[in-house]
Amino acid sequence: MFRPLSVYIGLRYTRAKRRNHFISFISLTSMIGLALGVLAMIVVLSVMNGFQREMSTRILGMVPHASISSTGKALDNWQAVAQAAAKNPAVQGTAPFAELEGMLSYRGAMQPIQLQGIDPAQERNVSIIGEHMVQGRLSDLVPGEFGVVIGEITARRFQLKVGDKLALIVPEASSVPGGITPRMQRLNVVGVFKVGAELDSSLALISVADAAQILRLEPGQVPSVRLKLADLYQAPQVAAAVVADLGGGYRASDWTLTQGSLFSAMKMEKTMIGLLLLLIVAVAAFNIIATLIMVVADKGGDIAILRTLGATPRQIMGVFIVQGSVIGVVGTLIGAVLGIAAALNVSQLVGWIERISGQQVLSSDVYFISNLPSELQATDVLLICSAALALSFLATLYPSWRAAQIQPAEALRYE
Repeated sequence: MFRPLSVYIGLRYTRAKRRNHFISFISLTSMIGLALGVLAMIVVLSVMNGFQREMSTRILGMVPHASISSTGKALDNWQAVAQAAAKNPAVQGTAPFAELEGMLSYRGAMQPIQLQGIDPAQERNVSIIGEHMVQGRLSDLVPGEFGVVIGEITARRFQLKVGDKLALIVPEASSVPGGITPRMQRLNVVGVFKVGAELDSSLALISVADAAQILRLEPGQVPSVRLKLADLYQAPQVAAAVVADLGGGYRASDWTLTQGSLFSAMKMEKTMIGLLLLLIVAVAAFNIIATLIMVVADKGGDIAILRTLGATPRQIMGVFIVQGSVIGVVGTLIGAVLGIAAALNVSQLVGWIERISGQQVLSSDVYFISNLPSELQATDVLLICSAALALSFLATLYPSWRAAQIQPAEALRYE
């Protein structure tokens, strides 16, 4: 089979056993370094994707993807608003919703809390809370009884259990000097949830009818309608479209206003860690430069003979570009295969390490998850491999150019 001269000789140099074993060692370390860099980037970015998926599922499964409220005080007919919103194909579920902030007080201890008023019968359409109840049931939030479902961290902090009573303190505008007076409401603990995130300490749930009463709304009124969307990242556009379809007198809000900074920070963190890990690949690429420079010095006589036989400087450059590229391709492929295998089995690998060492890497008492999540994305693998191959190719250019500049007479002078 016909092969160009540069490819033939470059592959021969790659396979040949060199007289200088140090050059072979540097070639091997370059390949290993490149493979380790690609492996590390794939595994780390996959784990970060897994953490982001867990955060999206747990946090955004608890907070509203979007909500529609009236520009006035409250919605008089929330069912009509919910039906109109459900006509949008991007909306998967609707439910009445109320939100207020206050302080929980129990035996002299106090804690700020964000209260969500929900309808237990319809909450499963828009939230994952029903899947994370550890005590009690959502159906125990009976209107008029002022039951409350609290997070596991709040329950542990106050040493609360189902059946205990605590006080809710909410601010209320008044005509007294200062403009605000506190108002207290007795709540009965009817359940405890645990989603394994910061919401376990900052969120509590009550009946939407009880929330409306605390907010001094008319019977049947609710502050807003909560929407569950098919695509979280289209929330601003979908919410705006729903409001436009409803006409005037309504406004929309979405999760990007309350949780957007968290996910922007996670995206920035993933980008920065990816760039830092790329330095491992860059170091391996510098090793390729060192390898080829030493190969050029070692093969000076061979280069001179090839030039004498009619090889052009371009063909000489091609020889060493092929040799360096082979190191880059093999190292990248090995790293990609090992990285994909490790990313797909990282949870099992961590579990094995925990069993062998007897130590728990991720404790559910400290972290919001007890296992190491991983989500392998094809775009990440393609981007990492492309970057590694590009750096490997760029690393071959200078040594190859040096080889093409060798003059036959000077190289053969002392042969």
